Amino acid sequence: MSIKLIRIFAVCIFTLLAGVAFAQEVRTDYDHTTDFSKYKTFMWIKEPKTANPLMRDRIVEAVNAQLELKGLRLVSNNADLGISANTATKEQHTLESFYDGFPGWGWHRYWNPVTMVVDTYQVGTLVVDLFDTRAKQVKWWATASDTISEKPEKNVKKLNKAVEKMFNEFPPKSKAESN
Repeated sequence: MSIKLIRIFAVCIFTLLAGVAFAQEVRTDYDHTTDFSKYKTFMWIKEPKTANPLMRDRIVEAVNAQLELKGLRLVSNNADLGISANTATKEQHTLESFYDGFPGWGWHRYWNPVTMVVDTYQVGTLVVDLFDTRAKQVKWWATASDTISEKPEKNVKKLNKAVEKMFNEFPPKSKAESN
């Protein structure tokens, strides 16, 4: 096997492994003193701003669907819960080094040339806050981060999966329910 073919193989393996490392990260938090069973309705108080207006609509639809699955009803005013969502993107990098002495597993790295590969990718983050509209306080918060694909349909799948994970444990169980 030629050195060039080994390099290509190594780049492919590391690219696949790096893709696994970019797993979706979802976190939630909530006010532990809140009785979420009292909330029956919701409305949007701040829709997410996105570069792609279609993605904004998809975020709203995904959140609405999850809340409706939990038994809440979307209303246009006087809701129990107000939803605010924000999005952000940032560029991240990975750096991989491959030693031309690969057949010897890089043991000769001090005298063989090193090939460096920089992988740049976009990470998107969605943050959703649920406010008690009467108290005007955040009662539940969630964030999800994942890599952004060049393919819109792949991003839609990631979005739906992320929002589903966000609301997986919603509404949080009260202390009485968890005992």
